[in-house]
This record gives sequence, C-alpha cells and structure tokens, in this order.
Amino acid sequence: MQPAAPDPAGAPAEHSPNGRLRLTPALSDAPIVVRARKNGSMSQQNAEDQASDRQAQPSVGSIAAHRPHTVAGGDFEPELPELTSDIDADPDEFEDYSAELPQGRFLDRERSWLAFNERVLELAEDPDTPLLERTNFLAIFASNLDEFFMVRVAGLKRRIATGVATRSASGLQPREVLELIWNRSRELMARHAACYQEDVAPALADEGIHVVRWEELTDKEQSRLFTLFKQQIFPVLTPLAVDPAHPFPYISGLSLNLAVVVRNPVSGHRHFARVKVPPLLSRFLEASPQRYVPIEDVISAPKHLGELFPGMEVLEHHMFRLTRNEDLEVEEDDAENLLKALEKELMRRRFGPPVRLEVEETIDRYVLDLLVRELKISESEVYPLPGPLDLTGLFGISGLDRPELKYPRFIAGTHRDLAEVESASAPDIFAALRERDVLLHHPYDSFSTSVQAFLEQAASDPDVLAIKQTLYRTSGDSPIVDALIDAAESGKQVLVLVEIKARFDEQANIKWARKLEEAGCHVVYGLVGLKTHCKLSLVVRQEGDTLRRYSHVGTGNYHPKTARLYEDLGLLTADSQVGADLSDLFNRLSGYSRRETYRRLLVAPKSLRDGLISRINNEVQHHRAGRPAYVRFKVNSMVDEAVIDAMYRAAQAGVPVDVWVRGICAVRPGVAGLSENIRVRSVLGRFLEHSRVFAFGNGGEPEVWFGSADMMHRNLDRRIEALVRVSDPAHRGALNRLLETGMSDTTASWHLGPDGNWVRHAKDAEGRPLRNVQEMLIDARRRRRGKATP
Repeated sequence: MQPAAPDPAGAPAEHSPNGRLRLTPALSDAPIVVRARKNGSMSQQNAEDQASDRQAQPSVGSIAAHRPHTVAGGDFEPELPELTSDIDADPDEFEDYSAELPQGRFLDRERSWLAFNERVLELAEDPDTPLLERTNFLAIFASNLDEFFMVRVAGLKRRIATGVATRSASGLQPREVLELIWNRSRELMARHAACYQEDVAPALADEGIHVVRWEELTDKEQSRLFTLFKQQIFPVLTPLAVDPAHPFPYISGLSLNLAVVVRNPVSGHRHFARVKVPPLLSRFLEASPQRYVPIEDVISAPKHLGELFPGMEVLEHHMFRLTRNEDLEVEEDDAENLLKALEKELMRRRFGPPVRLEVEETIDRYVLDLLVRELKISESEVYPLPGPLDLTGLFGISGLDRPELKYPRFIAGTHRDLAEVESASAPDIFAALRERDVLLHHPYDSFSTSVQAFLEQAASDPDVLAIKQTLYRTSGDSPIVDALIDAAESGKQVLVLVEIKARFDEQANIKWARKLEEAGCHVVYGLVGLKTHCKLSLVVRQEGDTLRRYSHVGTGNYHPKTARLYEDLGLLTADSQVGADLSDLFNRLSGYSRRETYRRLLVAPKSLRDGLISRINNEVQHHRAGRPAYVRFKVNSMVDEAVIDAMYRAAQAGVPVDVWVRGICAVRPGVAGLSENIRVRSVLGRFLEHSRVFAFGNGGEPEVWFGSADMMHRNLDRRIEALVRVSDPAHRGALNRLLETGMSDTTASWHLGPDGNWVRHAKDAEGRPLRNVQEMLIDARRRRRGKATP
C-alpha cells in the first residue's frame, strides 16, 4: 500500500486496496457503541463560527433514478391534532453512534468555497456555454470573490487579530487557512484574468462586441469620448495630492482608483496623487456601437489627465482597487433601537480595514510600496493582475441585447393547478387551494402568477382579515411590498417581519421597513440575537362562520426579480395544520411566545438540527430491519459537523446518503470505512440552485421536507428557519425524482472526491453531453404548453 500525501485540509490518509481513500485511524473494524441520545443541540460549534459564520455566494444554478425506491401512498392527517413534538418519535429512542470518528473527516470550508467559485469559472471557460453567458459567469466569479474577501477573509483576519480564532474543524490553524486562501485565490484570479484576456474578449470581438483600450480607439471615437469626459466625467473627479500638507486619502472599498505620479516642472519634485473613478458611472463606456472602453482609460488618457493636473508633468499612472472588511457587527439588546443601531453601523462599514489590494501588473515598484505602506496591507494581500481590473463590470456587457449569444429565452408559465379556467378572469387562488396543495418550482413556475398573485388577491379581498409576512430580501420596486401596503391601507391587519440585518441589503430593508410602517403595517424585526431567515406568508380569511388560514412556505426570498433567476420551491396550502403552525410561529416572532413544538414544521434554532439528525438515525434502524432507507439532502451549503457526523454513521451502517450541494461542502465522501455510501454532487448553470430539500426513505413511507435552512451553524443556531413536511404523495414523489435526477451519473454535474477536489462530468464516455437538469425542467414546462424544443 502506497501512503498518500497528507491532505492539506485534513488528516494523513492512505488508500485501501479498492482505491478508496482511507482516513487513519480506519473505521472498518471499529466497534459501534450505542448510547441513548440526549435532548438538546448537537452542534459542534467552534470558536470561529461563534464569532462569525458567514458565507458569500451569489451565483449559479439538475432529473430518472439511480437507486430507485418506492414512493408510498399518502399520510392520513386528522384535521388539527393536539400539538406534538416536531421530532416524530421520542428522541431517546434514537441511537447515537459514539464510535470514534477519524480526524480529518471534514473538508475545509474556505477551501470548499474557493472550489465552488472555481466551478463558476469553469462555466466561463467552457466554450459550450453561450458567449454572453460566459461573460456573465466571469462577472459572477469576480463579484463572488469580492464578497468572500469582504466577509470571510475579513472575519478570519479579525479573529486572528483579536486572538479568538482556533483550529478549524478541518484541522487547519487559522494562519494556515489564511495562507491557503491567499495562494488559491491568487491562482484563480490569474486564471480568471486569462480567461477574459485570451478567450472571452477575442470571442466577443469575433461577434462584433469589442472591449478595447484607449489606444485602440479611432480618432473619431477619442474625440467623442473627450467631449463626454469634459461634460460628464471631469466635473465629478477630485484629484487628491499626497504631501506633508495632504495626508494619504481614505480609499473606499471596491472603488477603482488611479495612482498618478506628477512632476513640478519648476522644482523638479515628484508628487503622488490619487483620482477615484466615479462609481456611479458605467464601468465600460460605449465609444461607438458595440465598442466599449473602460472608464479609467478615458480618465487616464494623456490629454484628460492633463486637465486634472494643469501645469504639471504626468509621469505615470496605475490602476488599483482595494477590498475592505464590510461585514456588520451590531450589538443587540432590548433597550437599544435596532433600526438606529444598524443605520449607525452602516456608516462605519465604509471604514473597515483592508483585506486585498488589486493592482495592474505593470505598476511601478515605488508606487506599489507607497500603497502597501499607506494602506497598511501585507505583500501577501497584493494581487497583480493584467488590466482592466474589476471585471464585475462585465455584467453590463453580458446584458447586451444579443439573444443569439445567450441561453434560449424562457418565460415561466402559470402553474397548472393555478391556471385560469376562463381567460377573461384571473384565477381564484383561494378556491384552488381549497381543492389541493400547490407545489411550486421556480423559476419554472411563474412567481408573479402564484406567490405574488396570492398576496395581491389577499390584499384586495374584502373577506381577508389579516396578512402576516416575513421579508428577508426584496426588490426596490417590489409588488409584494405594494400589496402589503394596499392591504394595510384598506384596513386589514398586516404584520411584516422585516429582517433588516440581511447582509448587503440592510439599507434597502431599512427603507422598506419605514415605508411599511408609514402605511400602517405592524413592522417588527424578529428576535434579539437571531436573524429571521424563514420564508413564510399567512393569510387569514373569513369564510362564512369560520376563519380559514392560507399559507405559503418557501425556500426563496419574496423577490420577484431573483425568482426568475433562482431555483426555489414553495408550498401554497390551505392545510389547517400548516396554518396553525404559522400562526404559532408568527406569534413567537412578534410577541413573547416560547412555542417550540409544531405539527408540520421543523424550526431552528431549537429543533431543526435535532429533527433532521433524528430522522437520519431512524434510517439506520430501517436499513437494519431490511426496510427501504436513504438520506437525500439538497442544500446550498453543507458544513454543520453534527449533521455530517450523523450522515457518516448512517453511511457506515449501509444507508445510501446523497448530498446535492451548490456551494460549500465539508463532507468527505468515498473514504474507506467511513463514507463509501456517501455521494456528493454539485449543479451550476443558468439558474442559481437555491432550494433546500431533505428526503428520507422512512421504511417505505417516504418523508420529504423543504424550507429555508442550509446546514450551517448560522442557520441552525443563530437564525429562525423553518422546514415544512410535504404531505401530498405526488409532491413527495416529484421531489424525490428531482433529487434522484440531480444525483444521477447521467446528469451533468460536478462530483466531489475524498481529497476535496471536484471533477466536472459534462459528457459521457463517447463525448456526448450529459443531461442538463435545468434544461430538462424547462423543456418539461414547454411540453406542457405544447412548445417543446426540438
């Protein structure tokens, strides 16, 4: 047996005879010790995550079976039973397998996030991806990395500086993690720049879309841009000198800046000055139709810089860009007004310490040394790159109206259970929900004709008495907010729980909170110390002598724009159990209720983790009894050690475990004696895979949940999250088929190996493209409407 090199993110490893990775100590012969499981959290939360368990990820968005299991018939549910625990069985009946698990069983989360962004980059590098979509993925990669440095890297540096950082669950010391990030991100940023310079930009030029530098412009184009410079750019520029009378200026985060060296022709002295590129102007200016030039090239053109420094000799200029810590730290207590505290902290955000300096690779050493010294940044945090810097500006190019260079246009249709019976009238959603539950799958099912229409109908219906709503993120011109305002102004009782601490949407959420308050809505901000991340809506309607509750539980934000780009699930229902659960939960969020048990919900932070772990453990009992057993999770991030350990122990017992994850994953699959029965897949594409689904074989009576929670410490310990149990057998079957397809070897996806590396599987052995789950779902909707693609 040849020993393998130690994994940089874990413990020493060796290979078993079948080629599987084996962690030492091996577990294949280890006895399993069984003890009674105790109530309470099973979180193995370390100091790093107590300080800040953050994640940044904008971006990207898989259906026949590989291990078929029977989907059983429906559950019998009485109208409204007595309230019982949201863990179906007595927790003490579940076994907790306390056999020693090996060190190094968790992959490093920061390395895993960088691997996620590498998958985004691979889509940009793929020549089979439509050209403007490749451009878009380049911009997404850059935007993702900006947020990663602003939040994760900044938080790690802060914890190191304050002495609270400890060894991560992967076994790495904080400094090792930081160096891993620096080295890996440097490689990825260089690869990103090369993809743009050597591949995408030339391909755009072949299609008549030219992104050029100043010297490549024609005289006519330069003359036109000089006029633009004089009229719209020059008036807002402010050159700032650096000398004994002028201290080095403050450099705001993510701003583009010109470092200019000038010389006084009289004294011969050289001087340094900084010119900030106005952030409100377009990143790429149109010199002529389909020909674009970076705005900094227009500002730094010789004739233009001379206008900024009249009488001085401009010797050289270089672009640089600084990333700062822009995460928020708000102390909450019962006496302080959270809204005012957050507004104050938003002002401080601009002055966070620097965490990354991007410079053009041609920068003069003297200028670079000055920047490093004045910005108090280390050489390890300097990233020399070919220009232009800040390729998030490519969002503007990718948005050009060239449909032949994009994914084929898809317009979501109305869900078939909500479709109009008569074209002259809008569907009655309440009547539809009295007939059956409606399982929504966005963006394949229209958000505007389902969730949005549900709230708009509630707002205008004179029989609706109350609407209760959570808002985590929404758009600036949100019809959801408008519907809630209309409802309040018509005399309905409207409760809106606005999460004003939703990262990078804080300012927008403060604005809408105030607007809702002014309209007469009851606006609350949730529970002290917890973010409200659940996606819930409750409508109370008078129907004869009774009140009926209509509910929506979803996995995505009430954001009409992102609903067209994010893959999410939602349940619209008139089920009395769900309605009672939402009433209890809203009362907890707005009042002083200590309710912790629900009928069809699992709710964090009290019981969601325990509820899932109990069900994972239960699959072991089913498997040992010879009954159907499996565990299938679809999440954005899979980090929580307690849940992962439960999966490891289930896999050791022989239960097949599938994890479909978009971003971070700390699970190490395929390890001999530990995780041979675990598979991990990732699907990225035109839509951002955002839904969270949890399915269990349950001895032949499949159990499926979905909701807002990812498997991260922040979701399970520091947020209000909710999962709803799916009762309709057809809906359970559909969700299980979706999970099976996403995990199938015939579906295009990335496969995670035991070494932490992801391998893309996009073609079969004959070189034919594998099935794209998103395109399959699009085509299924088109077929339903008689518009299937050839």
